[in-house]
Amino acid sequence: MEMNIVIGVLILFVITTFTNVLATLKTILMSKKIMNPVYLLVFLDGIIFTTIISKVANSNGIEFTIAYALGKTIGVLIGGKIEDRLALGIIEVDLFLNDEKKASGIAQKLRETGYTVNNFNVGGNNEAERYQVEVVMNRKEFKVLESIINDFDVKNPTLKIKTLNKVDGKITTTRLKEVIG
Repeated sequence: MEMNIVIGVLILFVITTFTNVLATLKTILMSKKIMNPVYLLVFLDGIIFTTIISKVANSNGIEFTIAYALGKTIGVLIGGKIEDRLALGIIEVDLFLNDEKKASGIAQKLRETGYTVNNFNVGGNNEAERYQVEVVMNRKEFKVLESIINDFDVKNPTLKIKTLNKVDGKITTTRLKEVIG
């Protein structure tokens, strides 16, 4: 294979990877209803896409098509990793425990940290009494909850995690202070 073809294939792969990272982030932002950056991402993606497609369509051989397909695949993978790091959005986490003392302690620690917390007595399996702790938080702060749960020596808790579109009212979704063990 000629050196200019190898360079062209590599450039196509890198650019396609980049555009698919942008497209993945665009989809994530749209699902979270964060629209302002989406317009710029769509514009950039449109320009790059038309340039890439003309290069692939005018090439002789399958190497440009394979580079394009691999770039799209790797772009989605990288975009997903970036989204995991950004952890955009708000979640509601329901924690279910059999131990009332641990449930109350976790709820209190979350309140001290700054979160809005509800706790309930609920009926579990066969109506056995269980305790539910409900907290709404930014998704990127989920590790705070995990840390507090670990501080109370709870192993493999039952968690129900829901994604929320928005929260209104007096609910605090972010911690106000650092967790002090």
